[in-house]
Formats: sequence, structure tokens, C-alpha cells
Amino acid sequence: MTTLAQTAVRAKTTTAPQRVRWRLSSRIASAVAIVIAVLWTTPTFGLLLSSLRPEDQIKTTGWWTFFADPQLTLENYREVLFGTSSSSGQMMSFLINSIVITVPSVLFPLALATFAAYALAWLPFRGREWIYIGVFALQIVPLQMSLVPLLSFFSQGVEVFGLQLSPAWNLEGPARFIQVWFAHTCFALPLGIFLLHNFMSELPGELMEAARVDGANHGVILRRIVLPLVLPALATFAIFQFLWVWNDLLVGLIFAGGTPDSAPMTVRLAQMAGTRGNEWQRLTAGAFVSVIIPLTVFLSMQRYFVRGLLAGSVKG
Repeated sequence: MTTLAQTAVRAKTTTAPQRVRWRLSSRIASAVAIVIAVLWTTPTFGLLLSSLRPEDQIKTTGWWTFFADPQLTLENYREVLFGTSSSSGQMMSFLINSIVITVPSVLFPLALATFAAYALAWLPFRGREWIYIGVFALQIVPLQMSLVPLLSFFSQGVEVFGLQLSPAWNLEGPARFIQVWFAHTCFALPLGIFLLHNFMSELPGELMEAARVDGANHGVILRRIVLPLVLPALATFAIFQFLWVWNDLLVGLIFAGGTPDSAPMTVRLAQMAGTRGNEWQRLTAGAFVSVIIPLTVFLSMQRYFVRGLLAGSVKG
């Protein structure tokens, strides 16, 4: 009876978040989390083993047979990264292309979204609410609907009533990176502005007023006050954008083309199985190479990512 009474008193005195935290930290919850983690990482572990196995074993047996006859080789990685075969090698150049595409495609929308979010949150001007509503509405526009207008913009320019407002770009070779940067920036701005605006608008107005009293302009306020406080939100958006651009195939294939001088690594992975699907053993090494960089970025920025997801969940 005493134990039941103590349990009842504890249930009444603890809050709902505390009860949820206690249940999630129980032994049963921990055991379930371990089982889920094992099931989640098993395919990745199998992919790693397959990428290190000889070609004949990959084609004839499953990765779980490795423990009965363990044989490891780096030939798959050598062939994928530095091989001369048009169907299975030359991936290093595509890897460099992906880095060249991804880094500016993250920095450009991150900078523009930061400036736009600050203006919509703290600069009073007429029509600010309507602009914010328009930015929010742009998030529901499917990406595929804008591909044809963007292609027309790049290839033909903009013409209104016979007046040429913008000439055609007609970029070739590595210059096509500019088209991909432009496209990814346009696609990322609605989400970036919306996310950063929600963080910036929740900052205390007293901080801004105190800074203005001290003579700080908007540039100083943004650089010294706002940016340090919204760093988790910036990191969250940067991670989402990095993963999206790195794993993108559609935009990179359309605007960069499929040539080795401008195509991203996802295009090479789509071609790596061969015209008849007889070289799929290279896909294991190629897929694991494509995972290493985004996994490193996520793990290095994980603490900021978690802060960004949890920001605003606790008041006081």
C-alpha cells in the first residue's frame, strides 16, 4: 500500500513532460531503442561489408556469408574512384563536382534567407505580412512545376511584350554550375526564410531596443546579437539543405547535364550499374563513398541540429 501511495503522489506531483521523460528512460524503452538502432544500422553494416568483398563473392553470396569466409579488398573502391572504365570508374571527378555544387548551394540560400528573415521580423514596412504569407505559400509549390520555366529562363532569357529583359545564359561545361546554384537557391529560400523568421521573431524586443539606444544599426544588430542567438536554426537549415543538394539527382541532371565536367555524383551512381546491369557490385562502394561526406557533416553539426529542433520547446 505504501508503494502504491508513493506512486500516486509522484504521479500527481510530476508534470506531463517529466512523466514522458521517465517512461522513455525506462529499461523497456531503452531495450526497444537498442533493437531499433540495431535494425536501422544493419543495412549500412551490410553495405560496408559488401563494398569490401571481392567481386565474385558479391555476385554469388550475400554479405552475411562473410563471417564464414572472410575476404577483404579495396579493389572496388579503387575501381570506382580512379578506374578508367566508363561504366564503373571515374567517380572522383563526380565527387568533386558534388562538393562544388553543394557548398555554394548551401551558403547562398543561407545568407539570403538570413537577411530576408531579419527584414521580415524586425524591419517595419508596408506589406511585410503579405510578403511573409507569399513566402510561406511558395513552400507548397512542387519543384517539378518550376523546372520548365527555369529551363526557359536559362536558354531563352526573359522577354515581355517584345522587350528583352534578360538575355539567355547558354552556359556550357563547368559554367553550368552557376545554373545549379541558382536553381537550388531558389528552391531553398522559401523554407529557409520561413524557418529563420520563426526563430528571429521570437527574440526579445528589448535586446533590439537596447542595441538601438546604444547606437547600433541593423547590420551590427544582425551580426552581434541575432546571429549568435539563432545559430542552432542556421545549422539546422544548413544540414537540411546540404543533405538535400548532396542527394539530389533531378536538379543536377537537368541543369548541370550528365557530363563528367559538371554532373554531380548522384548522376554517376545512376549510371554505375552498367547498360545491362552487370556491374552492380560497384554500387556498394560507390554508395558508401557518397554517404561518408554527408554523414561527417551531420555528426559534426549534430549538437546544433538538436538545439535547433528543441528550441522553443521549453519556456522560462
